[in-house]
Amino acid sequence: MDASSIESELSDDEQRGLELIHETGGIHQSEFWKQLDCSSRKGSRIVESLLTDELIKRSETVYNSRKTYFLEPKAKHLDFRLLMASDMLSPFIGDDDVDIQRDTFTQWIMQLAYDE
Repeated sequence: MDASSIESELSDDEQRGLELIHETGGIHQSEFWKQLDCSSRKGSRIVESLLTDELIKRSETVYNSRKTYFLEPKAKHLDFRLLMASDMLSPFIGDDDVDIQRDTFTQWIMQLAYDE
């Protein structure tokens, strides 16, 4: 099962937790449950579920003089919108030599202007 399939099956709390981890780029577990406004027990269950589904990674650390865990996204969410003009992918992807006279380049540039 791929990550997007797993994410669609998450509970609301798990989805909120995953979003928090992605938005922050990483968060200490001791702050995680506080940000979610839930008990540490519930926060730990959410973390365990996300770890089991391999959506996040956890490493031991010290925070505020206490031993805790740092939670990070397993994979960064990539924003491919910058490579797109409407439904057209940038002609620069995969080409070593870009010919600005090619129709694909011209169409892509025109679509960028149209999208604005």
